[in-house]
Amino acid sequence: MSMATEVPELAARVRDRLARHHPGAPVGELTVLPGGHSGLTYEVAAGDARYVVKAVPPGQRPVGRNDVLRQARVLGALAGSTVPVPGVVAVDETQPAWFAMDFAAGEAVEPVLDDHEVDPATSRARMLEIASVLRRLHGTDVDTPGLDAPAPLDAAGELARWSRTLRAVPTELRPGGEELLARLADDVPRGLPPVLLHGDFRLGNVLCVGERAVAVVDWEIWSVGDPRIDLGWFLLFADHRNFPQLGHAVPGLPGEAELLDTYRDGRPALPAMDWFRALGRMKMAAIMGHNLRRHREGKHHDPDQERLPPTIAAMIRTARDILG
Repeated sequence: MSMATEVPELAARVRDRLARHHPGAPVGELTVLPGGHSGLTYEVAAGDARYVVKAVPPGQRPVGRNDVLRQARVLGALAGSTVPVPGVVAVDETQPAWFAMDFAAGEAVEPVLDDHEVDPATSRARMLEIASVLRRLHGTDVDTPGLDAPAPLDAAGELARWSRTLRAVPTELRPGGEELLARLADDVPRGLPPVLLHGDFRLGNVLCVGERAVAVVDWEIWSVGDPRIDLGWFLLFADHRNFPQLGHAVPGLPGEAELLDTYRDGRPALPAMDWFRALGRMKMAAIMGHNLRRHREGKHHDPDQERLPPTIAAMIRTARDILG
């Protein structure tokens, strides 16, 4: 069916379910929520309550980022834990599937990349706060009922996954990329016990009120694997210099060492972090290159993407420098 016939059907299903959840209360229209990165993302009101609805796009398979039920599953498994997440209030497995979760108030601001007016001291406090949240996430029992966790993906598997993405980028946009991939593959570190991973953990995916984290969002690529996979990515956003021509300085933002100290909370130092720092930069180069390729192919028009080539090249270059 077309979008024109399927979206009203989705709206009717959502309103029916939420009406049962809020007897007698009016249920509003579904409004597209900007910033959603998976499936269809809407905001809807039911009485005084507000919800976010995520749904599989009409005509698409519920796989990868469109597998919204998988996202609902990890949110449900973390409900009531020390990891703040939105509460799931409704799940409809009938295809195209959807789920509704509480609308979490707050702002998700990436200090070194976003245009914002957040006080630098607040940005600093938030980054240290979510370093503790990440530690608690990694302490979650992967056998938590309802999680149905996938098989762990080790460092070699994570490298292979993102190598495919980088190699799909035109060669001229990723100078030195093949050398970087070869060096990473030649020295894959021994794995640590697998933990629950967010996959894109950073301040831009954590809603905060003041200095407090209130909801970790955007769980499209959660998995189970080496905790340093999340850490290598998270640390990348601690320094604007990691994003040439894109990032801007934030006075007082904690550096990698302070964030790692906060994450460890007195535990021993983690081995082979340089390899994972380099992996994080390779992943960023792959994502930026993929987005730029889609823009140039007319699949996702965003003129700002044309600013990315120097940053992609710098990511690859600094990753090689980290490896020595």
